[in-house]
Amino acid sequence: MATQEPGWELYRSFLAVMREGSLSGAARMLGMTQPSLGRHIRELEETLGVSLFARSPQGLSPTDLAHALLPHAQAMASASAALKRAAATRHDTISGVVRIAASDMMGVEVLPPMLAAFRQAHPDVVIELSLSNQMENLLRRDADIAIRMGRPTQDALVARNIGKIAMGMYAHKSYVATHGRPKALADLAEHTLIGFDRETAYIRSMRPASLPYTREHFALRTDNDLAALAALRAGYGLAICQCGIAQRDPALLRVLADSFELHMDTWVAMHEDLRRSALMRALYDHLATALIDYATSAVSTKKRAQARSLRAPTKR
Repeated sequence: MATQEPGWELYRSFLAVMREGSLSGAARMLGMTQPSLGRHIRELEETLGVSLFARSPQGLSPTDLAHALLPHAQAMASASAALKRAAATRHDTISGVVRIAASDMMGVEVLPPMLAAFRQAHPDVVIELSLSNQMENLLRRDADIAIRMGRPTQDALVARNIGKIAMGMYAHKSYVATHGRPKALADLAEHTLIGFDRETAYIRSMRPASLPYTREHFALRTDNDLAALAALRAGYGLAICQCGIAQRDPALLRVLADSFELHMDTWVAMHEDLRRSALMRALYDHLATALIDYATSAVSTKKRAQARSLRAPTKR
């Protein structure tokens, strides 16, 4: 039985060992000596009255209990980071630190110019950009603001729908020069396709029933969206890409524009308690406005053609 409450520094050392896999790696991560970090682990085990690691000549192996404690230590780390961000942020000024969570693709290809514009207007702001295709927990304050593909369901969150981001099928002009363009969806079977490695529930929900587009069809399979985009830009084959990203690259050509288009329902969300912060509210509103502009500018080729025909003068 524990006789006292372990300090956060002990859990921080435990978390570092779990992340790095060794005392030496954890010590380097935290800027500590290896003996000092080892004492932290032993003190935590003694205080909790449990064994967290099995020791062998090959190093430390986490016990089942260590794996059970890991998510709680991660929650403590998130809370500690949120406390530091809050302490560095005045609620009445647009200054301080804010952590944004987004997917790899949004964080690398879409958000940077939006964040640069915000930083230029507010030079006292520091941005922490957490990129992952996993959902960050806003209730646990893993991040302050999140860009999400899908409506948040937690009641304690403030969320704004920025619309549907259009996605189409694209190929690099070098690929088209060699292999031509598919004229119909059925022609995709004759082309080199870039796609996912593991089919998630989100991918299944996005894929239209009419599209014969499964893992077995892909000549390059990856769950890293940036890797897929790089392969598309290299001329490897056809891939689905956000229209707003592809339209910036004249070498990427839209194919099957009249028969294929997907839409990602996109939201900006933050914890409702952050509405009192001038910084959080300003960045939240800035991102929402900028993403709405991005989503509405990335319209399909078909819609642009329809808009041009509506603007064209009629003959009398």
